[in-house]
Amino acid sequence: MTVTLLPELAAVFLLIFARMGTMVMMMPGIGDNAVPTNIRLVLALILTLLFYPVAAPQMPPLPSSLWGLGVLAVGEMLVGFVIGLSARVILAALQVAGTTIAFQMGLGFALNVDPTQGQQGALIGAFLSVLGMTLIFVTDLHHPFIMALVQSYTLFVPGDIMPTGDILQAFIAIFAGMFAIGVQIAAPFIVFGLVFYLGLGVISRLMPQIQIFFIAMPANILLGFVLMAAVIGAVMTWYLDHVGLAIQPFLGGNGL
Repeated sequence: MTVTLLPELAAVFLLIFARMGTMVMMMPGIGDNAVPTNIRLVLALILTLLFYPVAAPQMPPLPSSLWGLGVLAVGEMLVGFVIGLSARVILAALQVAGTTIAFQMGLGFALNVDPTQGQQGALIGAFLSVLGMTLIFVTDLHHPFIMALVQSYTLFVPGDIMPTGDILQAFIAIFAGMFAIGVQIAAPFIVFGLVFYLGLGVISRLMPQIQIFFIAMPANILLGFVLMAAVIGAVMTWYLDHVGLAIQPFLGGNGL
């Protein structure tokens, strides 16, 4: 190795780091505010070193100007942003489900800091988000996300113009799937809430002198937790299947 190769190696390393670093900062779990910044930085550097043999041969000829190199770096950051944001949107279905479930159980006022979002959210939503993230790592479902990083250099070739139309179409499908799965996960609780509150409405009409909604609130919460204990296994299994299918476009299965 001669000294003349060092600037080229450093430029390629920085381009790979631009994609990996942006992705790590956006990824759920490893990119959450609860994870220290230095830990995320070290992880991005490790991923850059691991992906260097894979990505370096696919890098275009490096421009001679600093401006051209900056344009390439911005393009790599955009690719990392798209991958990280897509993963975060895929996992946000549990937030939609948790917020809906909390309102049906009468716990919509119970707010807590969600470590996966870095902001306040419904307590049930925070619990489901942490549970979903834990199950993804326990079941090795994070492996397809790592494989998506490898395939990203085939789907998004460095230096090429990003297929914005296909990316927007993929984002629309991911967003629609997120809300659909969130509502489907919360469907048993929506039915429970409709039946429960309908019954309370009938009872309150029969006995208007009693504050039936105030009395029935503890029963609503208790029955909600009983229902959650009964369906949590099936719901999370269904959610993991959704995550596996949602990541397929980034594995080259359906194409972007």
